[in-house]
Amino acid sequence: MAQEPLATKGNFLHIYDFIVEAGREEEFIKLFEEFDYSDGNPMHKSSAQVKDGVLCRDTENPQRFFLIAEWSDIVEHAKIRKILAEEIKPAFVGLIEGRKFVPKYVEVVSSTPDEILNAAAASA
Repeated sequence: MAQEPLATKGNFLHIYDFIVEAGREEEFIKLFEEFDYSDGNPMHKSSAQVKDGVLCRDTENPQRFFLIAEWSDIVEHAKIRKILAEEIKPAFVGLIEGRKFVPKYVEVVSSTPDEILNAAAASA
Protein backbone atom coordinates (compact mmCIF):
# COMPACT_ATOMS: atom_id res chain seq x y z
CA MET A 1 0.00 0.00 0.00
CA ALA A 2 1.34 3.44 -0.94
CA GLN A 3 2.04 5.91 1.80
CA GLU A 4 -0.08 9.04 1.95
CA PRO A 5 1.03 12.52 3.02
CA LEU A 6 -0.54 13.84 6.20
CA ALA A 7 -1.71 16.91 4.27
CA THR A 8 -1.63 18.35 0.75
CA LYS A 9 0.52 21.27 -0.37
CA GLY A 10 -1.58 24.41 -0.70
CA ASN A 11 -4.08 23.43 1.98
CA PHE A 12 -4.09 24.54 5.60
CA LEU A 13 -4.04 22.85 8.96
CA HIS A 14 -5.71 24.22 12.04
CA ILE A 15 -3.82 23.33 15.18
CA TYR A 16 -5.51 23.81 18.51
CA ASP A 17 -3.18 23.53 21.53
CA PHE A 18 -4.94 23.62 24.90
CA ILE A 19 -4.98 22.39 28.48
CA VAL A 20 -7.95 20.56 30.02
CA GLU A 21 -8.80 21.02 33.70
CA ALA A 22 -6.96 18.51 35.90
CA GLY A 23 -8.89 15.33 36.57
CA ARG A 24 -11.43 16.02 33.83
CA GLU A 25 -9.51 14.70 30.84
CA GLU A 26 -11.65 11.60 30.26
CA GLU A 27 -14.84 13.65 30.63
CA PHE A 28 -13.43 16.11 28.08
CA ILE A 29 -12.72 13.31 25.58
CA LYS A 30 -16.24 11.91 26.04
CA LEU A 31 -17.89 15.32 25.56
CA PHE A 32 -15.66 16.12 22.60
CA GLU A 33 -16.53 12.86 20.85
CA GLU A 34 -20.25 13.25 21.56
CA PHE A 35 -20.23 16.66 19.89
CA ASP A 36 -17.71 15.92 17.15
CA TYR A 37 -19.50 12.80 15.91
CA SER A 38 -22.96 14.36 16.13
CA ASP A 39 -25.12 15.85 13.39
CA GLY A 40 -24.82 19.17 15.25
CA ASN A 41 -21.19 19.69 14.25
CA PRO A 42 -21.18 22.19 11.36
CA MET A 43 -17.49 21.56 10.61
CA HIS A 44 -18.34 18.19 9.07
CA LYS A 45 -20.86 19.80 6.74
CA SER A 46 -18.33 22.09 5.05
CA SER A 47 -16.83 21.17 1.69
CA ALA A 48 -13.73 23.14 2.76
CA GLN A 49 -12.84 20.42 5.26
CA VAL A 50 -10.38 18.16 3.42
CA LYS A 51 -9.51 15.70 6.20
CA ASP A 52 -11.41 15.25 9.41
CA GLY A 53 -9.69 16.33 12.57
CA VAL A 54 -7.81 14.19 15.04
CA LEU A 55 -7.70 14.83 18.76
CA CYS A 56 -4.25 14.10 20.16
CA ARG A 57 -3.02 13.93 23.75
CA ASP A 58 0.46 14.94 24.85
CA THR A 59 2.43 11.90 26.05
CA GLU A 60 4.18 13.91 28.76
CA ASN A 61 1.28 16.04 30.03
CA PRO A 62 -2.10 14.24 30.09
CA GLN A 63 -3.92 17.57 30.44
CA ARG A 64 -2.53 18.92 27.15
CA PHE A 65 -4.36 18.20 23.91
CA PHE A 66 -4.05 19.12 20.25
CA LEU A 67 -6.76 19.11 17.59
CA ILE A 68 -5.51 19.07 14.01
CA ALA A 69 -7.41 18.96 10.71
CA GLU A 70 -6.85 19.87 7.07
CA TRP A 71 -8.89 22.53 5.30
CA SER A 72 -8.77 24.08 1.85
CA ASP A 73 -10.07 27.43 3.14
CA ILE A 74 -9.20 28.85 6.55
CA VAL A 75 -11.63 31.75 6.13
CA GLU A 76 -14.44 29.19 5.93
CA HIS A 77 -13.10 27.39 9.00
CA ALA A 78 -12.90 30.66 10.96
CA LYS A 79 -16.49 31.50 9.99
CA ILE A 80 -17.77 28.16 11.28
CA ARG A 81 -15.58 28.37 14.39
CA LYS A 82 -17.24 31.70 15.21
CA ILE A 83 -20.68 30.03 15.04
CA LEU A 84 -19.42 27.29 17.36
CA ALA A 85 -18.04 29.81 19.84
CA GLU A 86 -20.92 32.27 19.84
CA GLU A 87 -24.02 30.18 19.12
CA ILE A 88 -23.51 26.44 19.63
CA LYS A 89 -21.06 26.57 22.58
CA PRO A 90 -20.13 22.86 22.82
CA ALA A 91 -19.92 21.55 26.40
CA PHE A 92 -16.36 20.27 26.01
CA VAL A 93 -15.02 23.84 25.70
CA GLY A 94 -16.13 24.44 29.31
CA LEU A 95 -13.47 21.95 30.47
CA ILE A 96 -10.60 23.80 28.77
CA GLU A 97 -8.51 26.00 31.05
CA GLY A 98 -9.26 29.65 30.27
CA ARG A 99 -12.16 28.51 28.02
CA LYS A 100 -9.97 29.46 25.00
CA PHE A 101 -10.36 27.22 22.00
CA VAL A 102 -8.63 29.17 19.23
CA PRO A 103 -6.49 27.54 16.53
CA LYS A 104 -3.20 28.44 14.96
CA TYR A 105 -3.47 28.21 11.18
CA VAL A 106 -0.54 26.91 9.15
CA GLU A 107 -0.15 26.53 5.39
CA VAL A 108 1.10 23.23 4.00
CA VAL A 109 4.07 24.30 1.86
CA SER A 110 5.51 20.88 1.06
CA SER A 111 4.12 17.35 0.86
CA THR A 112 5.67 14.34 -0.82
CA PRO A 113 4.43 13.93 -4.42
CA ASP A 114 2.45 10.77 -5.23
CA GLU A 115 5.06 9.44 -7.68
CA ILE A 116 7.71 9.39 -4.95
CA LEU A 117 5.37 7.72 -2.45
CA ASN A 118 4.28 5.15 -5.04
CA ALA A 119 7.89 4.38 -5.99
CA ALA A 120 8.81 3.89 -2.33
CA ALA A 121 5.84 1.54 -1.85
CA ALA A 122 6.77 -0.45 -4.98
CA SER A 123 10.32 -1.03 -3.74
CA ALA A 124 9.21 -2.10 -0.26
